[in-house]
Amino acid sequence: MLGLYLHRESPVHALPAGWKLAGLAVAATGVFFVTGPAPLGAALLACLGLFALAWLPARTAADQLRPLLPILLVLFAAQAAFADWETAVVVTARVCLLVLLSALVTLTTRASEMIETLERVLGVLRPLGVNAGKLSLMLALTIRLIPVLFDLVQEIRMAQRARGVERSALALLVPLLVKTLRMADTLGDALEARGYDPR
Repeated sequence: MLGLYLHRESPVHALPAGWKLAGLAVAATGVFFVTGPAPLGAALLACLGLFALAWLPARTAADQLRPLLPILLVLFAAQAAFADWETAVVVTARVCLLVLLSALVTLTTRASEMIETLERVLGVLRPLGVNAGKLSLMLALTIRLIPVLFDLVQEIRMAQRARGVERSALALLVPLLVKTLRMADTLGDALEARGYDPR
């Protein structure tokens, strides 16, 4: 989900980061005004068409949803049980569409471009004492670190499965917390080495 940047010489990659982020905001809002399985199915097909336009295979799109499959199944089952099948399809399709659209932006936009764009947009808040540079870096790093955390979860689960460790939340959370703190420490050192000034 929300994979890291994949370089291609595609029309989608060539679009300015600001256009893509604005398009994502509009599309994410519009998703909630689309009702019915048929329109949402058409929207999903259009989204896959954008992946193709970005020269990203269908497998890449599927990879964005695979880590969320258990959550999507639970969501679908809950909606089907407490509402109806059509609502279950609509809600699940909306989540899939939001994830795919967000992933498309991160897969086709360099982190540096995203930070620069967010900093310009958030610059209007400077008179209120908001540090636009800090906030934009924080948002960009948050977006970029989501897929890394998913990879860490998969790595820990595979290692525990190989050792025959029983699956439990505690057995997963402790090593995940340790690895995340180490990664944050390494990232901080890297930013400092590159002369990042948080002021």
